[in-house]
Amino acid sequence: MLAGEAVAAGEKLASLFEPHVDIIVKGSRDVDYGHKLNLTTGTSGLILDLVIEAGNPADSERLLPMLERHIAFYGEPPRQAAADGGYASRENLSGANACGIRDMAFHKKRGLKIEDMVRSRWVYRKLRNFRAGIEAGISCLKRAYGLGRCTWRGLDHFKAYVWSSVVAYNLSLFARLRPT
Repeated sequence: MLAGEAVAAGEKLASLFEPHVDIIVKGSRDVDYGHKLNLTTGTSGLILDLVIEAGNPADSERLLPMLERHIAFYGEPPRQAAADGGYASRENLSGANACGIRDMAFHKKRGLKIEDMVRSRWVYRKLRNFRAGIEAGISCLKRAYGLGRCTWRGLDHFKAYVWSSVVAYNLSLFARLRPT
């Protein structure tokens, strides 16, 4: 199982001294300054992949490239995947199915029927709940690992800060996992 999520990370205030930051607008909600991150996680909650985006690309444009990266890294597509509502589109559903994903659930349906996305409502509910659990991991990354506000200066340092937060989160989670 794989979940995708876009996260805005970085500065809360624009800075003349940090020209690399982008304006991140999420719908009609908040305006943040920083960089958009695309995360993929597995069933264990470990972050399997991270892309720090340049600019503010639409989430719907990033799903298939993230799936292709996953397939390139692991040699096969996940059997099931869940993604945030911003990734939902008929093209992304078709592309995910063409990649070999049997069940692809989006948080918001955006005109898609549950029967088109997954085999049953039960599977949709399980995938939707799994994706909702990813929000806890993102909250933890922001709260406990400093991803909500980067204090290191410069784009290269920003990337190092984000990666160090993700590695620390993964190591902490890995230490708590027990073999079954």
